[in-house]
Formats: sequence, structure tokens, C-alpha cells
Amino acid sequence: MTPVERRILIKVSTMYYLEHMKQTEIAKRLGVERTTVSKHLKRALDQGIVTITVANENFEDIESAMEKRFGLKECFIVPRSYDLLAVKQAMGRAGLQLLRRIVANKQVIGLAWGTSIRELTHHAQNSKVPQIDADFVPLDGGPENIDSELHVNTLCYELARAFGGRCHYIYAPVITRTAEIRNAIVQDANYEKISAFWKKLDIGLVGIGAPVKSSNLVWMGEFGRQAIESLSRTGTVGEICSVFFDKNGREVKTSFSDRIIAVDLDTLRNLNYSIGMAASREKVPAIMAACAGQAINVLITDEQTAKIMLNE
Repeated sequence: MTPVERRILIKVSTMYYLEHMKQTEIAKRLGVERTTVSKHLKRALDQGIVTITVANENFEDIESAMEKRFGLKECFIVPRSYDLLAVKQAMGRAGLQLLRRIVANKQVIGLAWGTSIRELTHHAQNSKVPQIDADFVPLDGGPENIDSELHVNTLCYELARAFGGRCHYIYAPVITRTAEIRNAIVQDANYEKISAFWKKLDIGLVGIGAPVKSSNLVWMGEFGRQAIESLSRTGTVGEICSVFFDKNGREVKTSFSDRIIAVDLDTLRNLNYSIGMAASREKVPAIMAACAGQAINVLITDEQTAKIMLNE
């Protein structure tokens, strides 16, 4: 094979497998017939330029044990990895697979912000998903000190666009500076619109945080590390949408509870699908508490986290 021949096989394979372009699109881009593209792809496989592997992990037993132990409607387990980004990407793919199955017309789908949810929306943008007549809304205010690609409004827009639905934005921080500011925001027309959608939610998609130094709330600058660590002395083990809860999943009142702009835990408890995405040893108590309090009824996590939970 000449270098020129190898180059075109690599180019076509990259466009098809990595950039997710259709064969007709590749043919148009390169000025060739679609059948030529198909032949290039087959030859790339034959020559070992492209290798395809099929993951054979079977987590059905663990998923079934998790569902029975924690009263979950469903549990999705992804392979463990020392690369946390790889775990989040796998969780994002699992979350999108679930959404493909359960979304329907006239639904209201809410999502919070977080890196795992960001992987889901990113994967949705590059995948074929059903087009539905539905509304997508944020479940909490937007963190002010993070990149725009992680802002809840951005994630909401990306997911709505992928599914062909309508996106609605929230114009408020997740935690206001004072209670007075929050009181003013909840009287605003934008908040009234978003909170009205919260009352009609069908699906909620949230992350689960833990009061540790690596907490998202520390990372985005809402709290100092000492403030987060002090929460453990109040019996706090986790948070969803910046609403903190104890080991039984009951909300813990804090000095900033009257400054939070977010859906409440009771709303999540009453959803047909309240989907939690979280993985890591340090989050185990928070995930278990979220299950105990029924703030989530579907869990997407990794193999290692699930096994720790089952052994607790």
C-alpha cells in the first residue's frame, strides 16, 4: 500500500468513526461515490488501520442487586477506570441510551449542571436521537464562576437541540449572595416560568455531590473548603442541586438554604424518572443517602462505586 492510499483510508476512517459523518456526507466532501467510501472503510478494517472491539462486560447481576438493595427503578453500571473522565464519558453514553428509550412528546425534562451531564449532552450532539416535541428546563440556577460550556443553560440548550425540543433558560445564580436577592428573584417572571415547569416535570437528570474538598461547590467558587468541611458536622453527607441532605436523604437546613435557587427534593421524589449520575468512593455515602431518601429512583454509576455500595 502506498502512503497516498494509506492516507485516504485514514482520512475516511477518521471522518466516519471519529467525526460521526455519514458515508454520503464523506462522499460529497471527497467528490467520490458512496460505494467508494464503503470500500475504503472495509479496506481500512482489512488492513488493520481500524480495529473494532466489543465491550463484553456484563453487569446485569450487579445492576439487579443494586435495584433490590436500594429500591431503584433501574441501575446502569459502566466499567471502572482509573481515568475519571473515561468513567464520566461512559456514564454520559449510558444516560443518553436511557433518555433515548424514555423520552416522549409533551414531556418536561429537567437537568442540573455537572461534568457527567456535560458528557451526556456532548454525546447527544454527536449521536442520532429521536426528535420530540418536549420542553427542556434547568433544575437550578447557573454557577457564575465556571466556563460557559458547563453552565446549566448551555447544557439545557445542547440537549434540547439534539432532541429537537424547546429550551428554556433560567436567569439566576444557583446561590444568591443574600436572602433578599433570592426573594426578589423568585418574584421575577423568569423564575415563575421555570418553577411552573418544575411542577410539570416528567424526567429529572441530576448529579450527586459530597461535602468534600473536591466538591463542585468549592470548584465553582461558591464556598471555601472550610465551609464545605464544616457541613459534615451538621450531619450532611451529600447534595443535589446545592440542596444538602443527611444520611437518610432528608434536607439539612444550612446558613445558605434561604439563598438557593433550585428545584426541591420533594419534586424529585415524585418524578417518574429521577436520574442520578455519580461515581467515586468519596461519593458513596451521598449516593446511598440519595437512594434512601428517594431523591433519585434511577442511578448511573461505575462498577467500583456499585460494589462499594453493596458491601457497605
